[in-house]
Amino acid sequence: MTTALSRSEFEHALRDKGRYYHIHHPYHVAMYEGRATREQIQGWVANRFYYQVNIPLKDAAILANCPDRDVRREWIQRILDHDGAPGEGGGIEAWLKLAEAVGLDREQVLSQELVLPGVRFAVDAYVNFARRASWQEAASSSLTELFAPEIHRARLSSWPRHYPWIDQDGYDYFRTRLGQARRDVEHGLSITLEHYTTWDAQQRMLEILQFKLDILWSMLDAMSMAYELQRPPYHTVTNERAWHRGIAP
Repeated sequence: MTTALSRSEFEHALRDKGRYYHIHHPYHVAMYEGRATREQIQGWVANRFYYQVNIPLKDAAILANCPDRDVRREWIQRILDHDGAPGEGGGIEAWLKLAEAVGLDREQVLSQELVLPGVRFAVDAYVNFARRASWQEAASSSLTELFAPEIHRARLSSWPRHYPWIDQDGYDYFRTRLGQARRDVEHGLSITLEHYTTWDAQQRMLEILQFKLDILWSMLDAMSMAYELQRPPYHTVTNERAWHRGIAP
């Protein structure tokens, strides 16, 4: 039987997964370096919106499966961060302001008609995992937040220089998430380090984190096909967005 990693070794292994974070995807690199076109930035914002609106659904699934009241009391803040507390817009509203800042129509973004099927499939897989997994596994899958502050800082430092046509008010989401992500990391990392104490469990968790990284990378692969290579779904048979826009339950 293989000996379990120590707490510090396990945390190091988790953080080492940052090598595969989507900040290194060519699509993101192009955005940071100022090489992205207006269409590519708009496409990213419109598609990423589908991820944003599903984060509260993922977190609600974790709450539904979690019997620990103390954990629920802390985890519910994530839903409020995105949906907004009464009288507040929250992260989803901030993302819609970003959409408007890059020149997208608010109602079109809300309709999700621009969401590519590859992005939809990836995000849906994440939500479905959260619904079926144990609450600890679903909670730990959020640990890509370990690497999130870096990505928000990069956007805030590079986008205003490279894309002066973007309204500055659109960056509020990134500014807010800098602090929220650090808080969420502390809670999620604590749950993970305390729960996974055997070698097999730790390896399972590393696979779960890789699964989440795969989701984020696959979303950008779909956008690269559509907005960089000009090969959106069905491009050989139509110029229309023929893909489905969500299937009612």
